Amino acid sequence: MTMHKKIKILLIEDEQFDVLRVQRTLQPFENQIQIVDYLPEGVPAVQLLQSNPEICDVVIMDFQITGGLMGENLIKKIKEVNPTLQIIVITKMTVNLTDFDFANTLLKAGAFWYCTKYPVDIEDYIYQPTDFVLSIFNAYEKGVLERQRFVSEQKLNKTVMEILEQRKIIGNSPATLSLLQQIEKYSARDVNILITGESGTGKELVAQNLHYRSSRKYENFVPINCGSIPTELIESELFGYEKGSFTGAGADKIGLFEAANNGTIFLDEVTGLPQSAQVKLLRVIQEGEIEKLGRTKKIKVNVRIIAATNEDIKKQVEEKRFREDLYYRLSVVPIHVSPLRERREDIPPLVDHFLTEFCSDYKVPKPAFNSEAMDTLSRYEWSGNVRELKNVLQRLLFNEERMFSYINVLNALGVVKVESSPDPYQLRELFNKNQILSLKNAENVFREKYLLFARNNSNSDADTARKLGLAQSNYSRIIKNLGMK
Repeated sequence: MTMHKKIKILLIEDEQFDVLRVQRTLQPFENQIQIVDYLPEGVPAVQLLQSNPEICDVVIMDFQITGGLMGENLIKKIKEVNPTLQIIVITKMTVNLTDFDFANTLLKAGAFWYCTKYPVDIEDYIYQPTDFVLSIFNAYEKGVLERQRFVSEQKLNKTVMEILEQRKIIGNSPATLSLLQQIEKYSARDVNILITGESGTGKELVAQNLHYRSSRKYENFVPINCGSIPTELIESELFGYEKGSFTGAGADKIGLFEAANNGTIFLDEVTGLPQSAQVKLLRVIQEGEIEKLGRTKKIKVNVRIIAATNEDIKKQVEEKRFREDLYYRLSVVPIHVSPLRERREDIPPLVDHFLTEFCSDYKVPKPAFNSEAMDTLSRYEWSGNVRELKNVLQRLLFNEERMFSYINVLNALGVVKVESSPDPYQLRELFNKNQILSLKNAENVFREKYLLFARNNSNSDADTARKLGLAQSNYSRIIKNLGMK
């Protein structure tokens, strides 16, 4: 035991005689233990702890005192104020030390220890001094450990919250709100989950949210793309190997399941697993053990599996390319992530979120979109889903515009290519059979290009406005809306 300061005691006792007995019992240890205050009732004691949380390290309280708030209720109130504060209960000899129900009640309420008072004819001591003092020292040490653990948990919680903030799922469409509800619901249930959805929809993002909201959040989240690892290496990556198990195995290798022990492993593109690895994965799920290459003894692991695929896994099961028994083991809870074209309401908030993020990284002012430009983004099919949207927004930022126009968006999408040609204003795009525009959008394209033509062939904006027959204020508003300012 390491002592760096006096242990501060708050005594809650309504009998002056017993206050004196506690003081006499602790007097030989006055260099190590100090009673900083004593109160006869529970309510003022709780109020004191609320106003001055650092006043004491240990509370010593009589079980039965005046004032209404006493016993188990007082213990619980003190614990609500400070969960790490240790409480020692003293009570009259009418309670037998071997009364386990009473002891259990106190411990469940939050007490560290309890003892019975000596009869009143023993004036010097409240209880057997050695046991009483040792319980104070032990309570203090436990309080120190609990405070350290509490601080550590607070730091870990802060880290987890920062991770969740960085991996926030953006959107307010019915599909996204339903997805968020599923994540909230299933993250608390320690079962295997299969996430399906097209490429680029954010399946790994969903897996991360499931992990960091679960009871495993302080443990490792280990992702692996099963489709990107050569077939001959997949088993050693997943399960590891021992030194000397094959030519070139110069050292032990920890597999990803071992690295994810007590945490979560994310098997992306799980349908890319070869049949041999599927058999071993099934065994891990069934028995909670992995077989390491070159090792005869199995290794116990406790891992939650979240798998994902962008393929029709049921069809693969029907065609015997993916084991049916493994499919059912992985798909205890299925979650589907809808493609972006089925949740178009999410596009404006996603655009705002990614632009804020990119502009912060690139240290550039955040641009805006005029209504036609945002409408174009919202109506686009997004075959590459959210991943494609992020790519397009990054590409748009290189234009260094303060206001993105419809034509800026078309260029970033690759629908319109501005290049030197006999038609410098690219009016041919209005007659693209693969991208027939709505009449409103066609008018906007023509307006922007004609304004650009007029501007390039005028001496000033005032001259351009005069040639176009527009008031200067109307002309300025139009070019601002088109992102030409």
